[in-house]
Amino acid sequence: MSDRAKQAEVEERRRLGASDEPVEDALVQEFENTVTEGANRLNRTWRALVITGLFGGIDVGIGLLAMLAVIDATGSKLLGGLAFGIGLYALRLAHSELFTEDFLVPINAVVARHGTWRQLLRLWVTTLVTNLAGGWAFTWLVVAGFPRFEDVLVETATSYLEDGLTLETGVLALLAGFTITLITRMSQGSDEGIATLANSLISGFLVVGLAMHHGALTSAIIFGAMHAGADLAYLDWLLWFAWVIPLNMIGGLVILTIPRLVRTWELIRKERAAQDGTAPAA
Repeated sequence: MSDRAKQAEVEERRRLGASDEPVEDALVQEFENTVTEGANRLNRTWRALVITGLFGGIDVGIGLLAMLAVIDATGSKLLGGLAFGIGLYALRLAHSELFTEDFLVPINAVVARHGTWRQLLRLWVTTLVTNLAGGWAFTWLVVAGFPRFEDVLVETATSYLEDGLTLETGVLALLAGFTITLITRMSQGSDEGIATLANSLISGFLVVGLAMHHGALTSAIIFGAMHAGADLAYLDWLLWFAWVIPLNMIGGLVILTIPRLVRTWELIRKERAAQDGTAPAA
């Protein structure tokens, strides 16, 4: 092959991308990463699931402490939300697990037949319960160690529960689920440390700074207020939780995950065929 022909081949490959898949190269790499990571999450032992979920709740508590310190010093809820991102950054660096982060990655693995729906349900239930348990325990330590933040904590938690389910609060719950799922997808697009930090701070700024209703993150705030003596009952929290979690799931699954599955359907079919040992249909 002449030098000119080789150069033409290089230019054509550069134009078409590094792979022969019918989607962009970046999406191919992201899909492969999510399927691999999702399969790992689905196949964790019970011990690993429980510990990972507990530390997810504890990391959220670290974010809560940072948020309270900033709001107490500045009075700004937006800056407090940004500070909350410290906990989300710790969560990602420690490879802990947050319930709403599982609305994308493990689903890709299940749809690609690297796991089962039963494994996904086990992952969801265990992670949610242990996130709440870890957050409940750690926020008790936060309140015991920093009683000067109690007024801020009670005021913040009460604002979440006082309106109940309305069009506004329902949409805020939808947006919370969508936002965390979107940030999870963004994290799959880069393994750079600065990108991970930026994604975490963006999550805190948007979800907590704008007072969206998030099942795990907001529950930590509410639990902290209960520990601080707020006039809030666990029944109040449970009634709130009962509508927030389904709306978080709809926000993450319907608005983002399902369209992403449609976008990468050719890759899913190819991966399924590889698992079945058959050629994908044309």
